[in-house]
Amino acid sequence: MRNSNLYLVSLVLVAILGGLLFGYDTAVISGAEQALQKHLGLNAFWHGVTASSALIGCVIGGAISGVCASRMGRRNSLRLSAVLLFLSALGSYYPEFIFFEKGDTSFSLILAFNFYRILGGVGVGLASAISPMYIAEVAPSEIRGKLVSCNQFAVIFGMLVVYFVNYMIKDGMTEEVLVSEGWRKMFVSEAYPAAVFGILLFFVPKTPRYLVMEGNDSKALYVLERINGPEKAKKIFADIKSVTAEKTEKLFTYGVAVIVIGILLSVFQQAIGINAVLYYAPRIFEKIGGGGDGMMQTVIMGIVNITFTLVAIFTVEKLGRKPLLIIGSIGMAIGALGTAACDEFHVSGMIAVLCIIVYSAAFMMSWGPITWVLIAEIFPNTIRGKAVAIAVAFQWIFNYLVSSTFPAMYEVSPFFAYSLYGAICLIAAFFVWKWVPETKGKTLEEMNQLWLSRKGK
Repeated sequence: MRNSNLYLVSLVLVAILGGLLFGYDTAVISGAEQALQKHLGLNAFWHGVTASSALIGCVIGGAISGVCASRMGRRNSLRLSAVLLFLSALGSYYPEFIFFEKGDTSFSLILAFNFYRILGGVGVGLASAISPMYIAEVAPSEIRGKLVSCNQFAVIFGMLVVYFVNYMIKDGMTEEVLVSEGWRKMFVSEAYPAAVFGILLFFVPKTPRYLVMEGNDSKALYVLERINGPEKAKKIFADIKSVTAEKTEKLFTYGVAVIVIGILLSVFQQAIGINAVLYYAPRIFEKIGGGGDGMMQTVIMGIVNITFTLVAIFTVEKLGRKPLLIIGSIGMAIGALGTAACDEFHVSGMIAVLCIIVYSAAFMMSWGPITWVLIAEIFPNTIRGKAVAIAVAFQWIFNYLVSSTFPAMYEVSPFFAYSLYGAICLIAAFFVWKWVPETKGKTLEEMNQLWLSRKGK
């Protein structure tokens, strides 16, 4: 059993590197965007486009993840993600490659840079959908939620790592050197973890459930035995075979409800407004005060976020998915509405900072990791690739909508912005209570029967 546990842990550690790169790539721009703007001479419009162009790739990557997962497999799709992230890091570091001279700031060079950032975004979109899927398909049901939640921990940890990497690169640099070379080093730093991720993926197997869908039963049973032991592996293998008569089924074979609930989980995860905090935290903290500078408070919030992600990891199998989501929704509503009240009554300083941190921490113990757990769990095996792709694509679309509309709303009325997010948090709690099934302790194969029974009602 000890060897089985070590084998499972090694597979999960490789898969969550996709989550780490997810966080690293989406946050690396935060340290580089001002120097990049000056280097390329970007106006406000192109600055916004360039700072958020990776999100366009994320939508594309999320949308094609189902096709990739079904046709290439989970493991090979993660390999593709690693390659795209590696090429994006190199291209963003030196966008002049082949076609331009170094120092060129033409419009074509701006387009080339954005192309490389979109390429990385496609890699992030793939990893965001398939890393949790891979973990869910190799993990035993009794610890699946805990292991999938580790992927969200890796995302937040990747963000924190790149904050420190950017700080170390920037530290001691003159403004001139930062504008000419500093931002390049920030982007190329991602090439190292991307390369490690790609190399390690040559040492992990395809998931047992995908191997069964390919017709490779002997290899699937071998992997299951290494993870679960011989006796338990035979039972899991029989369950997989009983619900995987075909490689794929039509998307609505198990009814419309499962697809709609998966999409709404993704939509609510973004509509509750968390990225309005994560992407613009330094600016928000500088405005509301509280001592120190905005970047330091952002780092403190990052440490709090990691701590509360650990809370989710260690309670998801005890409390269940639904209770954590409902508790987190209420906590976020308190934090968001508290922030709105601070703005309305001109309360600044540590009280306002605390409200923001409560809002963020509640997300990290609930909607942050648990959404990914549920998206990886609730869809039956034979439609999982396509269904996860649709849900993740909606997630990235709403990520973009929230992050792009927040600055304008915040400038007009912070009270309105945070009141809106607080109200959506309460709606999200009701949605989870009323419609989302509890998946704690259920095998992935049991989800087939759950949705077929619901469809029959």
